[in-house]
Amino acid sequence: MTDTHYDLCMVGLGYIGLPTAALFADNGVKVIGLDVSSRVVDGVNAGRVDIVEPGLDQIVARTVASGQLSATLKPVPADTFLIAVPTPISDDKQPDLSYIQAAARAIAPVLRPGNLVVLESTSPVGTTEKLAAWLAAARPDLTFPADAGEEADVHLAYCPERILPGKALIELVDNDRIIGGMTTRATELAQAVYGHVVKGACIATNAQTAEMCKLVENSSRDVAIAFANELSILCDKLNINVWDLIALANRHPRVNILQPGAGVGGHCIAVDPWFIVSSAPEEAQLIKLARERNDGKPHWVISKVGAAAEGHANPAPRIACLGVAFKPDIDDLRESPALEIATALAGLHADVMVVEPHITELPEGLAGRGVILIDLDGALAQADIVVCLVRHAAFQDLAGRLGAQHTVIDAVGLTN
Repeated sequence: MTDTHYDLCMVGLGYIGLPTAALFADNGVKVIGLDVSSRVVDGVNAGRVDIVEPGLDQIVARTVASGQLSATLKPVPADTFLIAVPTPISDDKQPDLSYIQAAARAIAPVLRPGNLVVLESTSPVGTTEKLAAWLAAARPDLTFPADAGEEADVHLAYCPERILPGKALIELVDNDRIIGGMTTRATELAQAVYGHVVKGACIATNAQTAEMCKLVENSSRDVAIAFANELSILCDKLNINVWDLIALANRHPRVNILQPGAGVGGHCIAVDPWFIVSSAPEEAQLIKLARERNDGKPHWVISKVGAAAEGHANPAPRIACLGVAFKPDIDDLRESPALEIATALAGLHADVMVVEPHITELPEGLAGRGVILIDLDGALAQADIVVCLVRHAAFQDLAGRLGAQHTVIDAVGLTN
């Protein structure tokens, strides 16, 4: 494998890395994917994917068969390295950059003069500089932007992804990309690389502005969602239908209130605002409050279900949770408020059913706790309390299938 010349190494073959790698390979770039999971590597090399993303299985199978895409557990030399690894937060809401640091340690031994390293992982401001420092410490024989500027042996840039899960293969191509190099040369090199795939504009800036841009985009969404979620709580107290209210308010030409839900999930909006808060806690007051409101919404839903259970004629009511993914029509459970709610209810009640059409087995935390994964028909036939947590397309006709025997807690407007 090391005798093969690779144009690009994709570090991390998850929800972002694998679609990105496949698209580059499908556009004539020789791609090697690097991942720590032998299951992922073996699957890619066999032309298989475990990610639910429309069209991804076909493009991976095609590019692997053509020899344009392969995967490895061991780093190998390439011209460009794109890093798309997780950046979670700790229990005390601090960014965990250990995955990026591990990626730096992995690729450092195979770096060569002229290489470009682009960080795609959503990161606090200053992370690209930290990545450069980690690489420089591991490879003192090479020069980096901090000491050599435009003449560095290794060029570094930051380019965050901007995709909607379920539309990754479309948005990775069509959406504009923000490219922030540590030097002008790095930005230009990165623009040329992304030009193989991206039809949108590749807009130049510096690394810190690009890092902050990604955080601001997701924090803006988080604040808007927090307003909608707070409205839902207010309207419940005032006995007003929040869905009707929002539809009426949105008829104003300059008002566009989002839809409330069970909370906010995924690895972006539910996490990224904390990176800003951790960097400037005194200044990021509104961002913090919005994040706390959205983090608190699942607890409000749980309390509503608890009240319904206490007042139910059946002293041990059967509860059906509709959806545990973090958003509609995907299998991604990361930071899912629906999963948090279902897990909490399983700890409080003996008879909990989960309806999630996009998974085949219950995740850790629900499995082995008496919870069953069941289809919608089976759940509705048995349930006393129906908790609507995700607006999956499979649930869109729910209102017409509910009976007088069902107590409904609808966090997402499925029955409106």
